[in-house]
Amino acid sequence: MSSSGLDISQLSDSEKSALETYIAVTGQEPSEAIPLLRRSEWNVQIAISKFFDGEAPDPLEEARAALNNPPPPRPSRQTQNLMSDDLTARFSPAAQTSEPAPHITTQPEDQTAYRPPFLLALLFTPFNLIYRLLCGSFRLFSTLFPFLPRLLNTTVNPALQSARRNTTGRRALGPQDTAARFIREFEEEYRSNSIGFLENGYNMALEKAHRDLKFLLVVLLSPEHDDTNRWVRDTLLSPEVTEFVNDPQNDVLVWGGNVQDSEAYQVSNSLRCTKFPFAAAIVHTPNVSSTAMSVVCRISGLTSPSEFVEKLRTAITQHKEALERLRASRAEQQASRSLREQQDSAYERSLAIDRERARQRREAEAAQQRAEQEAADRQAAEEKRIRDLQQWKQWRAQSIQDEPGADVKDAIRISIRLPSGERVIRKFAPEADLEELYAFVECYEVLQEAQGQEKPVGAEKPDGFAHQYGFRLVSPMPRTVYEVAAGGTIRDKIGRGGNLLVEPIEDDSDEEEP
Repeated sequence: MSSSGLDISQLSDSEKSALETYIAVTGQEPSEAIPLLRRSEWNVQIAISKFFDGEAPDPLEEARAALNNPPPPRPSRQTQNLMSDDLTARFSPAAQTSEPAPHITTQPEDQTAYRPPFLLALLFTPFNLIYRLLCGSFRLFSTLFPFLPRLLNTTVNPALQSARRNTTGRRALGPQDTAARFIREFEEEYRSNSIGFLENGYNMALEKAHRDLKFLLVVLLSPEHDDTNRWVRDTLLSPEVTEFVNDPQNDVLVWGGNVQDSEAYQVSNSLRCTKFPFAAAIVHTPNVSSTAMSVVCRISGLTSPSEFVEKLRTAITQHKEALERLRASRAEQQASRSLREQQDSAYERSLAIDRERARQRREAEAAQQRAEQEAADRQAAEEKRIRDLQQWKQWRAQSIQDEPGADVKDAIRISIRLPSGERVIRKFAPEADLEELYAFVECYEVLQEAQGQEKPVGAEKPDGFAHQYGFRLVSPMPRTVYEVAAGGTIRDKIGRGGNLLVEPIEDDSDEEEP
């Protein structure tokens, strides 16, 4: 990789390491950093001091410049501020670029703070006091030399950073509880919450801003800073700022934190906060990636309400058009998705109707097939019953006794009127069973066909056929029914003679029908 004629691949490993450390601290471009490091003999500390404090003038270069162009008059004394110079460089148009807004690792909601036993805490009290003295000394050096915290933040072990996140004795809470505590303390201190802080963690606020395509204004406060109260009362809670932030057209969400809390401290380190009070605007930048959240504006130190609003308005104006396009794209995608869902729903309903019709058609066809099969089975059963009945009649006609002759004086003469209206008169032996009379009536047609011939011989009783007489013999005057199941001889039931009617027995199913 080359930049402005400088090939970084030609540098040695130690020079590359020094370049990376220098760029991490100063954020300077490699094309400007390499010449400065070369002039500093690749000493990182000397180069950083030159960058923040200003590099001493080169006599040879000044002489050449004096010969060509006389220099403008310079003040006799020039006072520089390390933090203001750094911020000026950051907010200059050349360096005003979007930086990724990082997520942070916070304490889980269900994690409780560990409290050691009383004896153990008493034993480690001297070490705790020494640790607090060292931390206080470090804060003093950080105040005197502002570049030291940033240098340590990029070079020190992350485990050591996490060890110094909570040194104020404040109880560690989950992100949501920490935000609620910040809002409660803010309202108690300033008697107002007109700015509308979000009552959730930083990561959730970042996700909400990304999901809703809004600007997230991160406000970090340090109660130990002298300018905090004045900035909050005069700038943050001023009508001009609150009206701008609460205006729905600006799409601004506000999240605030106290740097004495672990989460806000991590946020301040991630956003490279160098001066309090501090505010930063974060927004989704679709031109970077589909999920990128970038820091588009930083506001550090004391600022007037008009300056605060102007910086926010400038950042919002620069990125609002991209958000509007993304909103329109999302709305179009949502409309397409809704239309597709409606079409899918209509298709599913139509498909369900077709399936229901097909099911009903299959059920109707199956019911028709069952009905046809049942009708065919009934017809086959009826035909088999008729065949078995005919076979039974042939078989039973073989065993019907012949009519007694004239020499039998006590023969019983019975007149039978058939359902066809034909009257049959026949004699029966007195000791004949009543079933013999029923069998004669049942087999009358077979006997008539065989009249004048010998009785049919060789017919067998059909297998599995349970014969039942479909009629009853009734005496009309007085009406008397002679049931075959009652048994007995003809003489005992009917006497020496009688007139009988053949009365068909209707099926129970026919009798039950109205």
